[in-house]
Amino acid sequence: MLPYVIDWLSLLGRWFHIIAGIAWIGSSFYFVWLDNHLLAPRETRDSDKGVGGEVWSVHGGGFYHAQKYVSAPGVMPEPLHWFKWEAYSTWISGIFLLALMYWYGAEIYLIDQSVFSISTPVAVCLAIAFIGGGWLVYDLLCKSPLGKNDTALAIILTVFVSLLAWGLCQVFSGRGAYIHYGAVLGTIMVANVFFIIIPGQKRMVSAAHEGKTPDPQYGIKGKQRSVHNTYFTLPVLFVMISNHYASTYAHAYNWLILIALSLAGALIRYYFVARHKGKAPLSPVAVALALIAMVAVPLAPAGRSEVPLNAVSLDDVHGIMLSRCVSCHAQQPTFPAYTSPPGGVLLETTDQIEAQDQRIYEQTVVSRVMPIGNLTQITEEERSKIASWYTTRSSTEIDRAARPDG
Repeated sequence: MLPYVIDWLSLLGRWFHIIAGIAWIGSSFYFVWLDNHLLAPRETRDSDKGVGGEVWSVHGGGFYHAQKYVSAPGVMPEPLHWFKWEAYSTWISGIFLLALMYWYGAEIYLIDQSVFSISTPVAVCLAIAFIGGGWLVYDLLCKSPLGKNDTALAIILTVFVSLLAWGLCQVFSGRGAYIHYGAVLGTIMVANVFFIIIPGQKRMVSAAHEGKTPDPQYGIKGKQRSVHNTYFTLPVLFVMISNHYASTYAHAYNWLILIALSLAGALIRYYFVARHKGKAPLSPVAVALALIAMVAVPLAPAGRSEVPLNAVSLDDVHGIMLSRCVSCHAQQPTFPAYTSPPGGVLLETTDQIEAQDQRIYEQTVVSRVMPIGNLTQITEEERSKIASWYTTRSSTEIDRAARPDG
C-alpha cells in the first residue's frame, strides 16, 4: 500500500511542481522581456511623474500599456501585485519531490556504491549540506567585492557551479547528482527572491509610503540577482528532464557533460536576453551549439564490431532478466518500491525481451544504469552476454533484410 501512496504523492507533487514552475519561469521571462523592450515615454506628463520607460503590446484581443517608474510613483497604488509565491511554491514542491524520491528512496536513486560508499543518513545529510552550502557560498560571492564587477562575478560563479557539478558527481549516483545540482541552483534562485529581491522591494514600497526617495541600491542588487536567476533557468530545466536521458548522467564524465550543457543553456538564454534589446550577435548560440555537439558526438554508442561475439541464446538472456530485472519489470513487481513496471516495460517472457532488445542493450550495457543502483547485483559477465546476444541478433536482422528474398 505504501508504494501506491508514494506513487500518488509523486504524481501530484510533479504536477503541482510543473504548474508552479511554469508560472514562475513564465513571469520571470516576461519581465526580462518587458524590461528590455521599454522605450522612453512619449508623453511629457509621464516623464514628469517619474516614468522611466513604457511599452505597448497586444495579446488575447486586447491592448496593454505597461510603464516602469525610475524609482516609485508619487502615490502608491492599491492593489500592488507581487510576484513571489510562484517562486516559493515551485521550491517547496521541488524539495517535497526531492525528499520523497531521492532522500526517502536514497538507496535506489541517490546512492551508487560504485561511486562512493555511503549510508543513507549520511547521503541525505550531504545532500542538504550541498543545497544550503551552495546558497551560502553564492551569496557570499555576490556580497564580496566581486559583486561590484558583473563580469568578474560571472566568471567566478561559472567556476563555482562547475566545481559544484564535479563534486556532486563524485558523491552521488549520476541521476542523484544531476537532480541535486538543479536543486542547488533552484534554491539559489528562490533564495534570491526571498532574501534579496522581495525585501528590497518592500523597503522601496515603505520608503514611498513615507514620502521618501527609495534607496536605488535595493533595485540594483535585486536586478543583479534577477539576471543571475534568468541565466540559471535553462540549466535547471535541463536537469529536470535529464533523468530520461541516461546517456548523460550515467557517463563516466557525467560532470563534464553537466557543465557543458549548463553553459550551453546559459549562453542560449544570454542570446535571447540580448535579442530583446535589438540585434544580437549569434556567437553565444554558436558556442552553445558547439558545446552540445562536443557532448553528443562522444556519447554516440559504439558500433557492433566493438562488441565481442559469443554464443548467447535468448534463453540465456531470459534467465538474466528473470534473476536481475523481473523483480521490477513484471506485471506485478515484487520489488517494494514499485506498484507497476517502470516505464511500462515488461521483461517476463522471451517475446517481451525481444520487443525491448534495443532498450535492454542501451540501459544495461551502454549506459549501465540498469538495474538501477545495481540493486540486483548484475555481473559484468551477464552484461557481456546481453551485449553479445544483442549484437548477434542485430547482425542477423541486418543480413536477413539485405537478402533479395527479404
